[in-house]
Amino acid sequence: MVIDVFTLFPEWFDWFLGQRHVRNALRLGHDLRLFNYRDTTPLGAGQVDDSPYGGGAGMVIRVDVVDAALQAVYGPDTAAMLARRRVAVLAASGRRLDDTVAAELAGLETLTLLCGRYEGIDERVAEHLANDSISIGPYVLSGGELAAMVVADTVFRKLPGALGDEHSAIEESFSPALEGAPEYPHYTRPAAYRGWEVPEILLSGHHEEVRRWRRAAAAKRRE
Repeated sequence: MVIDVFTLFPEWFDWFLGQRHVRNALRLGHDLRLFNYRDTTPLGAGQVDDSPYGGGAGMVIRVDVVDAALQAVYGPDTAAMLARRRVAVLAASGRRLDDTVAAELAGLETLTLLCGRYEGIDERVAEHLANDSISIGPYVLSGGELAAMVVADTVFRKLPGALGDEHSAIEESFSPALEGAPEYPHYTRPAAYRGWEVPEILLSGHHEEVRRWRRAAAAKRRE
């Protein structure tokens, strides 16, 4: 899988690219490519934004800037681009990212994420240059870079081999194995600390009983 991120701050992703599961995914042949809007802007002095029509505070990334960046990577045929790949604007108004959406995205061969900044991106980008829009939650970020990392993280960790242990992603929060419930509680040594005890069942060695306890604990967290 190849994830392309269009952003004003590609250097911010250095930390993300250093994460173990991301490195694993890259070693397996997947890729995350970063493109800077400023490198291809048709405007002078690296300009990428302008004031919003109708007034108001903040600046908006221009549609011609995003179009130029996409054409530089994918060619001038917008219809062909949208026919062969998923292009998603990261925006608070997009469809909410959850485990089902993450699994859907992980099944793609290519994914393009468009990061906004300031007051966001000209709406004509979502209308004519993209075919998806994703939100990571009902709150406002200063830009799409953190959202892009969240989307890429949820996608990469679902790719076989990225987590090292193939069982790591089977029973986790919101997975089908737990019927969409949050993951059950985890404990480790010491078994007793300041009078706080690990549930006795987890120390019993009875794997089937442990499995039932975990399923029940996960279901309770959903209540």
